[in-house]
Amino acid sequence: MIESLLELPEHLRRRLSDSLAAGTLGPPYSPAAVQSSLGAVEEEAEVVAALTELDRTEVSPQGVALALRGASKALENVARPDLVWSGPEVEGLHSRDTRRVYEQLIGEAQRSLWASTYAYFDGPKAFKVLADRMDSRLNLSVKLLLNIARRRGDTTSPDALVKQFTEQFWTQDWPGRRRPETYYYPRSLDLHATAGVLHAKGVVVDDEAVFVTSANFTEAALDSNIEVGMLSRDRTLAASLAMHLRVLIDRGLLHQLPDR
Repeated sequence: MIESLLELPEHLRRRLSDSLAAGTLGPPYSPAAVQSSLGAVEEEAEVVAALTELDRTEVSPQGVALALRGASKALENVARPDLVWSGPEVEGLHSRDTRRVYEQLIGEAQRSLWASTYAYFDGPKAFKVLADRMDSRLNLSVKLLLNIARRRGDTTSPDALVKQFTEQFWTQDWPGRRRPETYYYPRSLDLHATAGVLHAKGVVVDDEAVFVTSANFTEAALDSNIEVGMLSRDRTLAASLAMHLRVLIDRGLLHQLPDR
């Protein structure tokens, strides 16, 4: 019943609770009475139905107002996600910047960090911020998920492709002294399996913040492409994503890159 009232925009919830508390809105509830309090709104019928149902269970208008105010206060403390964009800046549109969010999150990491990308170019540049954070924060546990691609028509064995990738990654692409636990999706290399790749792009920090984005770890994606993502500091969501990745590793669906 009250759930439909909580789905109202914040300004309408406030107006409704004020009217109920003051006694200017009360049973029997009608469209005209709700309009008088809220104005003409699309949710008018749902509000009337919810208030009428609450009245049938003998919840007073003041009781509904109190419940609305308490629930609204609780909702204020729920971390709201932010949209994060790459690409041209548009006057009048506020948005978070992909590179800034990516670098800020890595700089905040204290205990654990997950990072996943489908593609990267210029490894020393792509991974510099992450490598610097690892080298300065010695107790930071980092798990890095990368895609190892097989070119169309290439029949090289999976083991040979992993060996080639490993050699290049540790000798040419990774710029830090400490090494992250690095994982790949073996299915992307299997000649006999239905094609599949590790396409997820995102960062989870300390099981407290999560950033999921369409942007790869490339300069174009971080700066000039039109990319969009979502940043949330919802701990439940962040921990859920980290747990999902842990399960993929534990069940052998992701393999660890050899340490040469």
